[in-house]
Amino acid sequence: MRSTTLLALLALVLLYLVSGALVFQALEQPHEQQAQRELGEVREKFLRAHPCVSDQDLGLFIKDVADALGGGADPDINSTSNSNHSAWDLGSAFFFSGTIITTIGYGNAALRTDAGRLFCIFYALVGIPLFGILLAGVGDRLGSSLRRGIGHIEAIFLKWHVPPGLVRILSAVLFLLIGCLLFVLTPTFVFCYVEGWSKLEAIYFVVVTLTTVGFGDYVAGASPNQSNAAYQPLVWFWILLGLAYFASVLTTIGNWLRVVSRRTRAEMGGLTAQAASWTGTVTARVTQRVGPTAPPPLEKERPLLPPPPCPAQPAGRPPSPLPVKAEPPSPSSPPTASALDYPSENLAFIDESSDTQSERGCALPRAPRGRRRPPNPPRKPARPRGPGRPREKGVPV
Repeated sequence: MRSTTLLALLALVLLYLVSGALVFQALEQPHEQQAQRELGEVREKFLRAHPCVSDQDLGLFIKDVADALGGGADPDINSTSNSNHSAWDLGSAFFFSGTIITTIGYGNAALRTDAGRLFCIFYALVGIPLFGILLAGVGDRLGSSLRRGIGHIEAIFLKWHVPPGLVRILSAVLFLLIGCLLFVLTPTFVFCYVEGWSKLEAIYFVVVTLTTVGFGDYVAGASPNQSNAAYQPLVWFWILLGLAYFASVLTTIGNWLRVVSRRTRAEMGGLTAQAASWTGTVTARVTQRVGPTAPPPLEKERPLLPPPPCPAQPAGRPPSPLPVKAEPPSPSSPPTASALDYPSENLAFIDESSDTQSERGCALPRAPRGRRRPPNPPRKPARPRGPGRPREKGVPV
């Protein structure tokens, strides 16, 4: 991600946070001030009704009650009928452990002992990755099952000659509707019936739970009136399936974005190829109209190797010069590099080479087959006739 994009995204998130803070402040601060005023009025009324209680003693009593409530105590369990209720029975402890590994953390029940806090650290470090693996597997299986069921519906639509693009849109909408019906709307009505919440409170709890926000102001099964030990474990299994469904939705969205990105890249590649072809065609036409281009540069000349030593010929017989065969020009060579362009230089080279080889009695080395003989360099001073051997007089050249 580019630095400018990252900074723009950070600015957008900060702006979103500030706007949310202003909205929550405007909505919740008046309610908090009203609750504080009502608490002061109740306190003054209690002091007037009980003049033997001082203001300081009442303040200490309220503080102790608040600490007890924060530790999990409930003022409604003082009666003998609810004396056996505990926030740490097996079902509640199982639900608390589930909120740790799912990272929801409602906060209605908190650990108060040092040993419990130390164990919670290691328990979360092991349990959170383990639950993540389980969540990925359940989400994959759940998403596959839902897509398989929707595939049958897609086949029916295709038999009715519905356009494929419209079928894809309908299948995506069905996937979202079925998931919301199973994991959002149905639990909402169940919590309304079991917990006695309003529809807004129930849907608020469902959304806060499945998004792993978990404020803790509404928790299923936290009421002392709920005596079923299996209720909260069942709620945790609903959380598992709901989180798996949302994970499958996010996976589907990610796959769709990858497909769209690949198609976009393929289309851009096709457009780039078409633009390159058009540019090449236009360049060729312009070149034909203007005229031929300059010939390509000649290949770098390679120095000729010295001829190998030849056997000695009998004395008294002058060596006969060998004919030099001219090789046909290569069809691939440019017209400027042909042997007929510089006849004087080529003939001088042949004459000099014949003279030298006549002295030595050796044939002129030939260039390897398949390669064009490099063009002859300009005439240079005559090379020495052998190492330390002067030219003999009377020998024809």
